[in-house]
Amino acid sequence: MRWERGWLRLVSLAEVFRNLFDRGLRVLVFLVKLDGVEFLATIVFLVAGSLTLLTTLVPDEDLDDGLVFLSLVFSLTEELTTIIKYYTKKICLYGSLIPMKQKTALDILKTGANVFLTGEPGAGKTYVVDRYVNWLQVCGIPVAVTASTGIAATHLGGMTIHSWSGIGARDGLSAEDIQTLAGKGQMQKRINKTQVLIIDEVSMLDADKMDMIDAVIRTVRRNTAPFGGMQVVLVGDFFQLPPIVARGMKPRFAYESSVWQSGRFVTCYLTEQHRQEDREFLELLRSIRRSEVEEDHFTLLRESMDTDCGSIEPTRLYTHNADVDQVNEEQLSSLPGKIQTYRMQSRGSNQLVAGLIKSCLSPESLLLKEDAMVMCTKNNFEAGYANGTLGRVTGFAGLDRCPVIETMDGRKVTVEPMSWHVAEDGVIKAEITQLPLRLAWAITVHKSQGMSLDAAEMDLSKTFVFGQGYVALSRVRSRAGLRVIGMNPNALAVSPAIVAKDEYFRSHSEQMEAVALTLSDDDFEKKHKIFVARVGGTFVKGSVEAKPPERVYKRSTYEETLVLIQDGKNIKEVAKARSITDSTVWKHLETLHQSGKLERTHVGHLTNSPKLNSAYAEIRYAFLKHGTEKLKPIYEAVGERYDYGLLRQARLRFLYEEDV
Repeated sequence: MRWERGWLRLVSLAEVFRNLFDRGLRVLVFLVKLDGVEFLATIVFLVAGSLTLLTTLVPDEDLDDGLVFLSLVFSLTEELTTIIKYYTKKICLYGSLIPMKQKTALDILKTGANVFLTGEPGAGKTYVVDRYVNWLQVCGIPVAVTASTGIAATHLGGMTIHSWSGIGARDGLSAEDIQTLAGKGQMQKRINKTQVLIIDEVSMLDADKMDMIDAVIRTVRRNTAPFGGMQVVLVGDFFQLPPIVARGMKPRFAYESSVWQSGRFVTCYLTEQHRQEDREFLELLRSIRRSEVEEDHFTLLRESMDTDCGSIEPTRLYTHNADVDQVNEEQLSSLPGKIQTYRMQSRGSNQLVAGLIKSCLSPESLLLKEDAMVMCTKNNFEAGYANGTLGRVTGFAGLDRCPVIETMDGRKVTVEPMSWHVAEDGVIKAEITQLPLRLAWAITVHKSQGMSLDAAEMDLSKTFVFGQGYVALSRVRSRAGLRVIGMNPNALAVSPAIVAKDEYFRSHSEQMEAVALTLSDDDFEKKHKIFVARVGGTFVKGSVEAKPPERVYKRSTYEETLVLIQDGKNIKEVAKARSITDSTVWKHLETLHQSGKLERTHVGHLTNSPKLNSAYAEIRYAFLKHGTEKLKPIYEAVGERYDYGLLRQARLRFLYEEDV
């Protein structure tokens, strides 16, 4: 009987595995993109996972000797385990084994599932949200776009979740408070109409606030399902700023709330990088997130202590507004010339206007002079700047005296007034208009949230809280615009709890991507239609997503370096022309070599010097022994007699001569 039971259960599972096999062909589309060893490691991982699933579904007593033997045959050997560990680390630094694509995340969002959309800075979270909101609006589905902070809400054109839900600044809600809020006509109309709720910067929303929002929504909608049955999309990165709590209190993150568990959020962890072109700096940020910081990473930052940003002064990051105001006022006062004053215009609800003014990064009264350092506070890709673009005022144009700024790459842009608004149901409730500029000698870390700064100066010697160093570093576009004036051993430490939770989010996202690989476009479309019908919308077939904005910079940073090298310039000349460090130029050259864009004839003048020729034999032997991935082992192998500049020069020569 035992063998019969086992056979019957295996037969019943056969149909499941047959279906998986039929759809598994789609997974091969992903697998064939991997190199040989990665392919082998992935296959072993999938086989081991399948056997684990099989042995979980079938009791031990029902497994015959053949299946047990098969399980043993496919057990991971020590060699394969090493391979998988190696590629797991490689994948952790450069992308997930099964990376979550923006299209996949968008397809999942359109099914109506509750989603946690996350990923490192520059992964495209805002872009995906914008496309989803546009799709919802085309389909006639009411959506509320909110954020945990006023600054983030202003960027989105929405309101804070505290204002939208009515909880305000309360630390708690009694049953009476909830009933009072639920009885307000405006609140009932807003919450009952909304079918999709988006909350940005969820890292700064604590667990108690999450549960309070859920309680209000469930009460208003008279629906006991999480968030009253509406779809909720949480957007953010828990390595960014945490919730603000009283001194001595430990923050409780949103994922620790009861509704996070009951809401069954699907994680979409975006891993593609659309902002960072500095691979070395990107690897540093990813290593911090993994809590795998090595001495090489500290060396990398120490090299940034003397970064020359040319005519642009890097913005200093502070933690307190008082320090920022003092620095900006002193610097402006020290400049000669007449002050130009620009006052903000407003219209709409007084309460909402007050909220917009408080949250807007451009001040109510903007004072400028020629030579003032300024920062753009809003995206305007057509004009040629983005939120965080730095520039220096070179003059004023037209009757309105609009400031003309020169950016880091030498472009001159005339900055004209722009508007920020609060909209609900497609109607603008309040609006303010001001030049999208602020003085940029200094800014708080909090106000730089969501920005990509061209250049920043920071003192990491004073970081004492988990994650402070990462939050500051992640504000900068590349190491070329980074100046570090201090460091301490704990500057790059992050919370072990957040690291562990991030691993869970990555794993969950990879599971979702693996499931998505088994679904065709038609499968997803059926699910999208079901969601649209359920919330009373009208399904629109075809691509209706917003057109992606044009990039401000047309040529990549690597191509800019290549052009100068092809002109015969040396490392120092390229670094000065591009306002980057020597080591960054070398890194660009190595990346260009790997991509096949840099020919040996382009770098002959860089790899043939008397000093290198005399030391090359010894350095070459060290590369043969230790490999070319890291320079520190080479530096130590040659007795620390040659500086890193010469070692980089030798590595490039070695790469061409040995063809590795």
